[in-house]
Amino acid sequence: MALVSQSGNALEVAKPSGQLVLGGDAKQRVLTGDEKAAALLLALGPEYGKPIFAELDEIEIKALSRAMVTLGPITQEMLDDLMIEFVTVISSNGNLSGNSDSTERLLLSFLPPERVDSIMAEIRGPAGRDMWEKLSHVQEDVLATYLKNEYPQTIAVVLSKIATEHASKVLAVLPDELAMDVVQRMLGLDTIQKDILEKIESTLRIEFMSTLSHTTRRDSHEQMAEIFNSFDRQTEARFLTTLEENNREDAERIKALMFTFEDLGRLEPSAIQTLLQRMEKKELALALKGANETVKDFFFANMSARSAKLLRDDMEDMGAVRLKDVDEAQGRMVSTAKDLAAKGEIVIMKSKSDDQMVA
Repeated sequence: MALVSQSGNALEVAKPSGQLVLGGDAKQRVLTGDEKAAALLLALGPEYGKPIFAELDEIEIKALSRAMVTLGPITQEMLDDLMIEFVTVISSNGNLSGNSDSTERLLLSFLPPERVDSIMAEIRGPAGRDMWEKLSHVQEDVLATYLKNEYPQTIAVVLSKIATEHASKVLAVLPDELAMDVVQRMLGLDTIQKDILEKIESTLRIEFMSTLSHTTRRDSHEQMAEIFNSFDRQTEARFLTTLEENNREDAERIKALMFTFEDLGRLEPSAIQTLLQRMEKKELALALKGANETVKDFFFANMSARSAKLLRDDMEDMGAVRLKDVDEAQGRMVSTAKDLAAKGEIVIMKSKSDDQMVA
């Protein structure tokens, strides 16, 4: 069923029940700002109204939708007046000028002043849309860490304003109980009062955004260690050797941060057994083929005697293997260990100290 149709002297508007209000019941009346916007969009219909809706945020869409379903019948004369008012506003100055003032005048023609003030403040203000866009690019765990100390209603407002995809990531890393509370509040979120939104924006700008660059900057040595971890064995050795010649201190810091195949030898017995269960026997044999004796003995010690013997036999049956294939197999073992650590199934010990590195 079409949203809008013309019948006699009235604009027929679909009610929530799906029934139409007949034109004969329409009465002349003065429309509010929301009603003007609703009537205009209904008159435009889905084809021409869709691009306009695409530019509105969720709160604005809800407000307009609410106005549409309660609008009731609109007479042809009321619609004509509305169209004349709309055309008069956009054509009064001859040439169009796309700027802040002309935008505000246009919005005032069919939205209440307080709504226009809120929209324009978001566009113009230092905290406005730029801030929400920046928040949409903040690493989800960083934003979640900050938000989990806020009231659930505040979190709901923030997540409703940032990009949907990013909001889902932030929601996923919040504590389960808090996340469900936020979900319920987002479902019931209504139009946000201007002063409340401004307070939230101000708090975010002062307490979070202003210090973000200082709190989220990654250590360059840690980042380089991750890059070196992705190298094959020969490339890694070549870069580290050159770096040691140029700056031994940097090289040592990077090596201390790197997680290598040899570091698997520091896993707790329960962790190494979990890792062994996830590895294919052929790939495990290939990885251990190029390992030093200490690492080999560590793996064998965490297997049953029968499994260890079968693995040794598989390694001997392989004969000579390419170093590149060994490096790739060892790299996949390291990646598997990191994946298990990320899921909380094992804990990776970077060294024999008490420092832990959870990938």
